[in-house]
Amino acid sequence: MKIQRLLAATLLLVKAGHAMADCSRPILVPVAPAGLSVVVSGQEVGGIYPDMLAAAGKRANCQFIFKPVPRARLEAMFEAGTADMLLPAPRTARRDQHGIFIPMIQARATVITVDAKYEPVRSLAQLMGRPRRTAVVRGFDYGAPYQRFLSEASQGGRLFIEVDAEHVARLLNAGIADAAVMTPTVLAGAILGDKRLAGLLERLRIEPVEELDWMDTGVYLSKSSLSEADQNELARILTAAAQSGALWNSYKRYYPANILASSLRPRG
Repeated sequence: MKIQRLLAATLLLVKAGHAMADCSRPILVPVAPAGLSVVVSGQEVGGIYPDMLAAAGKRANCQFIFKPVPRARLEAMFEAGTADMLLPAPRTARRDQHGIFIPMIQARATVITVDAKYEPVRSLAQLMGRPRRTAVVRGFDYGAPYQRFLSEASQGGRLFIEVDAEHVARLLNAGIADAAVMTPTVLAGAILGDKRLAGLLERLRIEPVEELDWMDTGVYLSKSSLSEADQNELARILTAAAQSGALWNSYKRYYPANILASSLRPRG
């Protein structure tokens, strides 16, 4: 029900903004599923970030065109300069090469297991030292320690790299994967959107680990595809949206408090 409301609200706002163009042209925003942050149903796009963008665009006379793509392709499009924006995205050195980062909120990736059937872990190194099969989403990036973990885990043959969080949730639910590494809100959003996973959310154990600290997350603006004027206008309206607290209030409205507390918080 939450997902349907997010889709409907965003679609109405996007339609209302079609005739507006204070930005020099329509802004292309390829998106991939990311919990309730970005919800994709066929070719329909909704969720907390698209909802925020559509509302901000309506006020500022900017039109956003959302295009569903796989997460890995989204990253490739942004690096190639064929996407104007990348969202939601934690800040990383690699992404800084291609885009201007606008911080919106802080997020933290964690280790996520089911039913507490394993001893808790306090680090990715400790997770690597145990015979666990771990699932992640292709294209997600939580910084250098996360990338090192992926490299080591893939060499051991114990890593499932999936196209989206829904596939990760199904592996956890079936007992095929023993753990996942991602932001808990992303996994929770996938579970809430799939009736076949009913009851899984209550069984999750969320374990912060020392290598994965809180990170600024938000929106990247392309350095290559956007004009300087459009970069400045988009930065202005996104910064205003972040400062208003609207994004954080949306997360509080749609996510269980325990999931939110472990994975997202307002900046400063």
